[in-house]
This record gives sequence, C-alpha cells and structure tokens, in this order.
Amino acid sequence: MSEEVAAAKRPVSIWTKCTYGFGAAAYGIKNNGFDYFFLIFYSQVMGVSAYLVSLALLIALTFDAISDPLIGYVSDNTRSRWGRRHPYMYAAALPVAIGYFFVWNPPANLTGDELFPFIVGISIVVRTLITLYEIPSSALVAEITDDYDERTSMLTYRSFFGWTGGTLMATATTLLLLVPTPEISNGMFNVEGFNQMGLLGGSLIFIVVIGSALGTHGFIPNLKEPPPRRQLSVKRIYLEIFETLATKSFLALFLAAMCGAIGSGVAATLSYYVYTFIFEFSSQQIGYISISVVLSAIIAFVVAPWIGRTLGKKRGAILVGLFAFTIVPAPVILWFFGLMPANGSPELFPLYLCIIIVDVSLIITYQVMSGSMIADLVEEAELRTERRSEGVFFASVTFVRKITQGLGAAFAGLILTVSQFPAGAQPGEVSNEVLRDFVVVYAPTLLTVWMLMILCLSMYTVDRTQHEENLKALGRG
Repeated sequence: MSEEVAAAKRPVSIWTKCTYGFGAAAYGIKNNGFDYFFLIFYSQVMGVSAYLVSLALLIALTFDAISDPLIGYVSDNTRSRWGRRHPYMYAAALPVAIGYFFVWNPPANLTGDELFPFIVGISIVVRTLITLYEIPSSALVAEITDDYDERTSMLTYRSFFGWTGGTLMATATTLLLLVPTPEISNGMFNVEGFNQMGLLGGSLIFIVVIGSALGTHGFIPNLKEPPPRRQLSVKRIYLEIFETLATKSFLALFLAAMCGAIGSGVAATLSYYVYTFIFEFSSQQIGYISISVVLSAIIAFVVAPWIGRTLGKKRGAILVGLFAFTIVPAPVILWFFGLMPANGSPELFPLYLCIIIVDVSLIITYQVMSGSMIADLVEEAELRTERRSEGVFFASVTFVRKITQGLGAAFAGLILTVSQFPAGAQPGEVSNEVLRDFVVVYAPTLLTVWMLMILCLSMYTVDRTQHEENLKALGRG
C-alpha cells in the first residue's frame, strides 16, 4: 500500500478538519453579503432598479458557467511544488479581499441605474476570484480521505465554519455597522455602515484564506497526483469535463442543487424584506436572527454525521430536506392567513426565532449530506476516465452556490416587480395589499422549486456499498 493510499485511509485529525473547515468562512462571508445585503443595498439604498440588480447577477452567472468548470479542470491538472490546489488558494487571497471591499464601496459619482455597469463588473470579478480559492480548497476533502463517513465529518466542519463565519459577519453588520443615526432612522439604510462592512469583510476574507492555506499546506506531499501530461486544447478540456460529469448521479445532484439554490437564493435575498416590511423587526432583532444561525450550525454539527451514519447520505438528505424546506415559507403563509401574532407583540419575535433556529439547522444538515454525496462521485468518475477530477466536481458545487445569487436574485427581483414593491420604500410605507401580493408569489415559488429538488435527488445512486466497491476496483479498498 502506497503512502498516499495509506494516508487517505487513516482517521482525519480534529486539527485537520478544523483547518480545512475554517477556509469556508471566506466563502461564507462573501456569500452572506451577496445573499442578504446585495439586493437591498443596491435597490433600496442606492436606488438601482431591482430588475437591473438581478440582471447584473444573472449576467455574472453566465461567466460562472464558463469559468467555474475551467478553474476546476485547471486545478486538477496543475503541477507545482505546492501541489494542485494551494497555488490558487494563495493567489486568490489579496485580490478577492480587495474586490469584496469595492462591492460595498461603489463609485461616488454614480447614482441609481448608472451603477448597473459597475454592478455587473464587480460581481464577475469577485465571484471569479472567490471561485479561484473555493474550488481548490473544498476539493481537498476528496484527496485527504477516501472514507465514506469521514468525508461527511470533514464537510460538517466546513459547513459549520462557513455558516458561522457568514453569520458573525452579518451580525456584526446589523448590530454594529447598520445602526440608526440622527439623519437615518432605520440602520438598513446607513450607507456608511455598508462601506465599513466592505472593509471588515474584505480583511477577514484575506485572513481566512491565508490561514486555511497555511493550515493545510503540510498535506501537499500526500495529496493525489494530477493526471498524466497530455496535449490539451480548449475543445479537449471541455470534452473531458463533460466526460467526467456525464453520469446519472451527478445529473441528479446538479439538478437538485440548482433547484435548491434557486429557492435558497429567493429566501435569502428576500429575507430582509420579510424581516423589515412584513414583520417590521428592528435592526437589533434582525441581528439576533443572524446570530441564531450559530446555534443552528452547532445543532447541525452534531446531527449531520449521525444522520449520515444511520440513514445514509441520500435518504438522510431527502428526509431532512422535506422538513427543512417546507418550514421556510411557513411564517409568511401564517401571516397571510392572520395566524401569526401581531407585529410588535411580545410573542412574535420569540416564535419566529425558534422557527428559524430549527429550520436553518435542518438546511445546514441537508447541505452537508449533498456535499458529501458529490465527494463520493470522484472515485466513480476515476473508474471511467482514469483521471482524478475533484476540482471539476467541486466546481459544480461552487457554481450551484452562485446560482443562489444569480437565478435566486433574478427570481427575487421578479417577485418584487410582479408584486409592484416600491423601490426606496421605508418600513410602514408599503401597503398591506402589496405585501399580500408579495407573499402570494413568494411562498409558492419556494415550495415548487424545493419539491423539484427532492424529486431530482431521488435519482442519485451511489450509496455506501457502491462507494466501497469503487474503492476496491481502484485498489484502495
């Protein structure tokens, strides 16, 4: 047994799981900013039409469709003294931090819809740079261990740090930065607070990326070797990418993840509309909702590995997903029918907070299961192609996450447009009729795409037994 194979079969230490998982905090900070603040910042605060903000992210998504698999492929085939992954992790650190700063510090000489070209450009730059880090970093899980359950455990750590990092950033933003001033009664409209968020978030992204790269640097000698050298062309690159991904199980996961990301993107992008305009929560209460995600992440950290071991990844993901994604729109549906406590009542916020804590813990658990299912496709593809393609597979994960901002934000912008939600409106200025129209479109959209997600997931076929058979066929069983 080679040293590489032996290393992949050893139990993974807590330190390794922490340093690997810690890297997800960078993506969590970036994702949280784009998911929760991007639309409301540019539409309600900066005065850009909602459909233009959504269009900008949709344009960026078309670039992702080309760049993400290409970055994964290049990472898989890189030869360097720092291995296949780490050169890109180090290279992305400073540029992505600077780019994130400028997302929240747009040119002062542009106003309203004049910001559209800037939004398109900065979205493409930041999303491409975060991909340059995230794909190589996340792909390490399939190289560090071959074990079915250890992969779930490692991705539990990554999910915990990703959600916690983004959550703590959002909490600091809502409680410390987006605060009312003598001139601004609602902190969500504090432009200077968003400017400061860009500086803080960019700085933290740089620290996290460098920290995780250094923490996993010692594994470089034991990581998998790239495929043999061969003459490459653009046509061959994309043919090999297609060959790697062309399986029923990958298609099932990809379609499920895409549907789930659209729903999650709509829910995340419009969450501050729900908090601010429907339930009229204060900035402080929104901050408490944000920090509660840490508790949800802790619950998922304990629950996800247990579900993976007892139910298996596919069955666990389906059962957890059914519960998780029917709870999300429940509060606004209850509000629509007059079954939620009245706004401002002492019962409303504690009830909503409890629903959020339970639901988010289930969503995180689902994401861990589906991410681990992707990792198990690496060996199946290696048997067919004789190439290790972790980067290509995890590029699909990163691309689907970006659909959260792209198609999710596009759907969110459409919902705001259809319901005739007024741009620049303050809490209390939106009529009850508009809010009800908003809910009529919002809730059915979420339920439809998430049920499609569960249907697609049912087509996945790689279970524990199949994974172990794949390892044996590769001589690593």
